[in-house]
Amino acid sequence: MSAAYAVSRLALRQVRRGALIVFAVAAGMSALVAVTYERTVGDALDAAALAALAENPAVRTLFGEPVALDTPGGFTVWRTGAALAVLVSVWGLLAATRITRGEEDAGRWDLVLSGPLGLPAVVRRHLIVLVVAMAAIAAGVTGALLAVGTPLVGAVLHGGGLALVGMFAVAVATLAAQVFPTRAGASGATVAVLGLGLLARMVGDGVAALGWLRWLSPYGLLALTQPYHDDRRVPLVVLATAVVAVTVAALVLAGRRDVRGGLLPASAGRRPRRWLLGSVDAFAVRRLLRPLAGWAAGIAAYFLLIGVLAAEMTAFLTDNPRFATLAADAGFGGLGSVRGYAAALFALLAVPVGAFAAVRVAAFAAAETDRRLTALHAQPVTRGRLLGAEVLATLAGVAVLLTVAGVATWSGAATVGADLPLAAALAGTANVAPIVLLCLGAAVLALGWRPRAVLAVGVLPGAGGFLWQVVADSVGAPGWAAGMSPFRHLAAVPDDAPNVPATVVMAVLALLLGVVGVARYERRDLEC
Repeated sequence: MSAAYAVSRLALRQVRRGALIVFAVAAGMSALVAVTYERTVGDALDAAALAALAENPAVRTLFGEPVALDTPGGFTVWRTGAALAVLVSVWGLLAATRITRGEEDAGRWDLVLSGPLGLPAVVRRHLIVLVVAMAAIAAGVTGALLAVGTPLVGAVLHGGGLALVGMFAVAVATLAAQVFPTRAGASGATVAVLGLGLLARMVGDGVAALGWLRWLSPYGLLALTQPYHDDRRVPLVVLATAVVAVTVAALVLAGRRDVRGGLLPASAGRRPRRWLLGSVDAFAVRRLLRPLAGWAAGIAAYFLLIGVLAAEMTAFLTDNPRFATLAADAGFGGLGSVRGYAAALFALLAVPVGAFAAVRVAAFAAAETDRRLTALHAQPVTRGRLLGAEVLATLAGVAVLLTVAGVATWSGAATVGADLPLAAALAGTANVAPIVLLCLGAAVLALGWRPRAVLAVGVLPGAGGFLWQVVADSVGAPGWAAGMSPFRHLAAVPDDAPNVPATVVMAVLALLLGVVGVARYERRDLEC
């Protein structure tokens, strides 16, 4: 077996599970929406309704420019395209920094680099595997759209666009891994680039005079292709050119740095930072603060926008009741009032905040695997005490994120004079706390039994539960099947009173999951 082939197999083994999950979600969602188009939409969208939808800046800002909604393919692209593009790119950037900079920093590339392959060749092999994974995911989406009968050109353009967005994220992440000396720095820089790209897409779609911004964003270029309508190819050519340019830059820079180093040297000679090192609890808080700031900034920006658009969106849905009906069929009822609109979108908050909780437990598992907790394990501190401090810090972070979302939404609504008091906004965000607790409990359970699956298991109640609800509503699943999603048991707070029994049941279940996970964690061997 050649060294190059062995490295490629190693990279494939590291990403195959995540790639299969993204493949299934992307292809499944695309096929589901297209198949259920006639039942969920049918003839409800006449010419006047489509014109009203296309001209509404709030709709364009949140969901992108609506085109070809009178076809199953066009409606599928509008409803799922932006979400799938974000999913693919986020998975791509995290996978790229994990299997390149993360593995290098942990010292697991030392043996690989002692062979005939140099650093640029190893980086190139990992990059090729990720690019092929993106192509496979896009092929799944294209195949799903073709299987349900949508036109060939539109399906290929949409799938190709998703592939290029994912490849762009992978290329930027790989480039950042050559520039920054740590995985956290590379991931943070890539998230910033993609976040600015998403913001440029939203502003370009919402403000006609700034439509040119979409040409500067991978997400905007994807939207400009307009599959099943104009079927433009030029935006994909521009995006492909950007992918090639960034990829070449990443490979060139890989040959101009030292192993375990970056083009930007790690800071040296600074004073020791001893703050929050006096106890286990303080150390857990210290590890939490920097990632919490990033999550809080992203959530605040999104829900501030939700608040600013509250009055315009509710007015639009009131004037166009057919869209309110379609939204209700998709599980988002009560959008005709500001509080109902806020309640529907607050439910989405459980997905990112639940992911935050799972990520923090996954970071704890990674710290154990990378032996960064070895010094603490050698102290007279039990493993349960260490995990308990991490869980308490994570709960504090969850409370901060829920509060930030509520205050941001209230601030946006107050700016436009929408009727959403601060207390109502905070009640709406607190309403999703039981689902977040389920995510945390599931992550702790996985930490005790399957440490390497913490993130995948931890996001199931949030992201998995939301997807299950969308699928159940789209296909008209029976009540018992729809009830398997925890989102089904959330009340529309602040439009309605909270569902106290369901809240108590979910909280108790989360506590039981956590207790079992902690007990198992204290008894299993350390990961190394």
